[in-house]
Amino acid sequence: MKKFLIAIALVLVVAATVVFVNLKSTESVEAHADYLRIHVRANSNSAEDQKVKYEIKDEVVKFITPYIKECVDKERAMDVMRSLLPEIEKVCDKGLKARGYNYGAKANVREEKFPTRVYGDLTLEEGVYDALIVELGTGTGDNWWCVIYPPLCFTSASADVEYRSVIMDIINKFRNK
Repeated sequence: MKKFLIAIALVLVVAATVVFVNLKSTESVEAHADYLRIHVRANSNSAEDQKVKYEIKDEVVKFITPYIKECVDKERAMDVMRSLLPEIEKVCDKGLKARGYNYGAKANVREEKFPTRVYGDLTLEEGVYDALIVELGTGTGDNWWCVIYPPLCFTSASADVEYRSVIMDIINKFRNK
């Protein structure tokens, strides 16, 4: 009888653990669903490729900022980024060529795994997020990443751009759940 009770207790513990893990993974997926991130990968880890990565990143951010300000949700931001992929590649290619680099760039929107990242008071947990991926050359070097929607990384690219406070809307949405 004692062995039977221990077996029942173990089954209950395992079942509770499975339910808890499933609930936690569901929460992660929901949290990630509201963000569109950006990931710019350098050609290599050479000092020159790393330097040009930041310069090209600045040009990409400047280019897409006016389009992002018009987006009212992540789905719209993803649609806009998909429509701009050829132009984003042109911005990168032009910048690379002007700096004497012979490799080009490739841009696409897809799911990507990101580590935990803190943006001010907001922490984005490790997980899979939708992202604009920009690969310079081979794209095998260290990278830069941030958030396109809501526009956490797009705060001063242009003086004539107006920004909505969607960050507070999102934070308040999660607080009210």
